[in-house]
Amino acid sequence: MKKIIILFLFVIFLTPSFAEIVNEIEIKGTKRVSPETVIVYGKIKKGENYNDKDLNQIFNNLESTNFFEDINLQIKNGVLIIKLKEYPLISSLTIEGEPTKRISKEIKKFIKSKEKGSFVKSFINEDIESIKKIYSSIGYNLAEVDIKTKEIDKDTVDILIEISRGEISRIKKIKFIGDKKIKDRRLRDIIASEEDKFWKVFSNNSKFNENIINLDKNLLRNYYKSMGYYNVEVVSSFAEISEDGEVEITYSIDAGKRFVVSKISTDIDPSIDKKIFSDLSKSYKELLGDFYSPFKVRKLLDRVGELVSNKDLQFIEYKVGEKIGDDTIELTIKIFEGERILVERINILGNDITSESVIRSELELDEGDPFDKVKLSKSIANLKSRNIFRDVNYQLKNGSETNTKILDISIEEKPTGEISAGLGVGTEGTSIAFSVVENNWLGQGKKVKAQADIDEESISGVLSFFDPNYNFLGNGLNYYISSQTSDKPDQGYENSLVTLGLGTSFEQYRNVEANLGLFAAYDDLSTTSDASDSLKKQAGEYNEFGVQYGFTFDKRDRKFMPTSGTVNSFNQKLPIFADKQYIKNSFSSSSYKSFSPDAIGAIKFYAAHINGLSDDDVRLSNRLNISSKRLRGFKKGKVGPKDSGDFIGGNYVTALNLETTLPTVLPENMNTDLLLFLDMANLWGVDYDSSLDESNEIRSSFGLAASWLSPVGPMTFTLAENITKADTDQTQGFTFRLGTTF
Repeated sequence: MKKIIILFLFVIFLTPSFAEIVNEIEIKGTKRVSPETVIVYGKIKKGENYNDKDLNQIFNNLESTNFFEDINLQIKNGVLIIKLKEYPLISSLTIEGEPTKRISKEIKKFIKSKEKGSFVKSFINEDIESIKKIYSSIGYNLAEVDIKTKEIDKDTVDILIEISRGEISRIKKIKFIGDKKIKDRRLRDIIASEEDKFWKVFSNNSKFNENIINLDKNLLRNYYKSMGYYNVEVVSSFAEISEDGEVEITYSIDAGKRFVVSKISTDIDPSIDKKIFSDLSKSYKELLGDFYSPFKVRKLLDRVGELVSNKDLQFIEYKVGEKIGDDTIELTIKIFEGERILVERINILGNDITSESVIRSELELDEGDPFDKVKLSKSIANLKSRNIFRDVNYQLKNGSETNTKILDISIEEKPTGEISAGLGVGTEGTSIAFSVVENNWLGQGKKVKAQADIDEESISGVLSFFDPNYNFLGNGLNYYISSQTSDKPDQGYENSLVTLGLGTSFEQYRNVEANLGLFAAYDDLSTTSDASDSLKKQAGEYNEFGVQYGFTFDKRDRKFMPTSGTVNSFNQKLPIFADKQYIKNSFSSSSYKSFSPDAIGAIKFYAAHINGLSDDDVRLSNRLNISSKRLRGFKKGKVGPKDSGDFIGGNYVTALNLETTLPTVLPENMNTDLLLFLDMANLWGVDYDSSLDESNEIRSSFGLAASWLSPVGPMTFTLAENITKADTDQTQGFTFRLGTTF
C-alpha cells in the first residue's frame, strides 16, 4: 500500500500540468477597463500554449493592477475566459483637519488610495499608517487619523480622511546611559536632536521624529570612532511619549576600548610601480601612535588618490585593511588594478528643488570616466557636506556593455531656511542679534544671509550671498555688504563704516585653501569737543578700494569640535586706492590635542600688524584691538594705547592662549562644561605719537570658564585673575553672558 501511495505522488508531481493553445480571448464583467487594457496588463497572447502555471502568472499580473476585486480564469475549447469584477471607483477624496495645502498634497501623494482610482479596502489601514508617519516626521506623533467611506452607488464611493494633529511632540529630556566615557553635555552637542527650551522656539530639531533619532545614532557612532573607540555600539535608543506629547529619549552607549594605530604598511600589486607611492611614508608618520580615526584614514586614502591622479593611473583601486589587536589597530593600504569599468551614465533622482548642475558639480566622477569607488564615496560625502540634503544614496546598475555601469544618485532634499535670534545679558552690557539664512537659494545651492547685531555702543548689520561652486570647479564666491555705526559720547566721537566685498576661495593644494577678494569701504567719523586731537584730525569722510588674500593650511581631524591636528592661516589686506594708504597682515595658528575624551587641549596664537604707507596715521576704524575671546579678564576695547583718555587701538597685536576642557568634576545633571585657560596678549604701536606706545606691557590672565545650560537659558561665566597689565588698562575679573541663538 505504501509503495502505491509513493508511486501515486511521484506521478502527480512529475506529470506535466494541463496545457492548451489559446485561440480566442473572452473578457467578461468589465465596465471602465477596456479589453485591450486587460490583455496588455495580463501579458496575454493568442496562439500561445498555456498551462496552470501560465494562468497563475496572468492572475498575478491582473491582480497587481489593483483594478479588479475578483478574477477568474479558465480555458475551454481553446478559449481563454476571463471573468472580472472591478473595484468601485473613488469619486472624490477629501481631507479634513489639515490646515495647509502643502501637507494635504503630500498626503495625497503618498497614500495608495487615489481620487479617480480603485477603492481597495485593504489600503485603508495602510493609508492610515502612512499618514501617521508623515505627521510623525514633522513632530505630530500623537496625530489621530480616521478614513470614512460613503457608497454613492455599487460602483462608486467617496472617501473622507479626518485628521486631528494633536500637540507637537517635543523633546523634553535627552539622556545617555551605559559605558559612554564622554560627558552628556558634549554628546548633546554632537547629535541633531535638541531638548525643547523656550529660547529654541524656531528649532525643528526639538520636535521628535524617528528619522532624527536614527541620524543621532549615526552621529554618535561617527564621533566615538573619530575619538578612537573603534568598536563603539549605540546599543539601543528608545523614546517615551507622554499623553501631552512630551518625549524623553534615552541612548544606551557601549564605548568599549580606545584603539591606537600601531602599524601602517603598503601592499602594492606587482604590476604597479611602487616608486609612485614612496612618499606615503611621510603621511604614515602623522597617524602612527595616534588614536584611530576613520577621518584620518580617509585623509590617508585621499593622499593615495592624489598620487594615482597625478600619474593619471586608470583603473587603479585602493582600500584599507584593518587588523584589530587588544587595543591596537594595524592598517594595510592595498593598491591594486581593479576592473576596467567605465561610467556610462549618471542619473540624478529626487531633486525637486535643487538644480541638477549643482549636484553634478560635487561629483568626482563624470560620464565616460573609469569607475572609481573612492571617488564615488567622496562624491557622496561632498553632497552631504552641502547641508541642503537630508540624505544621499546611490545605486549601480549594469550598462549597455559588459564593461560599463550606470550610476543613480538619489537625494532627499530638506528645508534649508533658518531663522535665529539671540539676547545677551552680561557684565559687558546687553546685546541683541537676529539673522535669517537660506542655504539653497532658488535651488542653486547658494546661501543668502542677513544678520543684525545691536549693543549699547554700536549697531551692525551684514547681508551676504555665497555661491560655493560658482564655476563648477570647487571655487566659492562670496558677496557681502556690511554696515556698522559706533556711538561713543564718552570719547567724543561717532563712526560709521560701510564695506562692500567680493571674494573667492578654492583648494590650492592638499589641505591648503586660498582666498582672494576685493573690497570697497566708506568711513565717516564725526567728533565733538571731548575728542582727542588725533581723532579730530581724522574727522570727515574717507574712501578706499583694495584687495585681500590669504591661505589656510588645515590639518584638523574635523572643523567642528576638533580633537587633534592644526590649522594655520595668513591674510593680507592692501588698498589699491585710499585716502589713507596702509597694509595689514594677520597670522593665526591653532593646535589641538586630546588628553582624554573630555579633556581637549588647545594652543592658539594670533598676530597682526597694520602700517600706514603715507605720513598720515592709520584710521581709527582700521586700527587693531584685542578680542575679548583672546584676552579674558580685561574689558572689551579698554586695553592698549590711550590718547587723552581715549582707547585708540594699536598698530600691532599678539595673543597666545592655552586652554583645555576639563573632565567631569560636577554631577552630570548640572549640565556644565568647564574650561581652564591662560591668556597672554599685547597691543601696541601708535604711528603718530611714539609716546603712547605700550609695547613693553604684556597683558596676561588665567582663570576658569563655565558653560551652564540653566533653566532660563545657556549661561557662560568667566572668572579671570590678572597676572600682568598696564596701568591704563581696565580689567574685569568676572563676566557672564545669558542667551544664545535659538
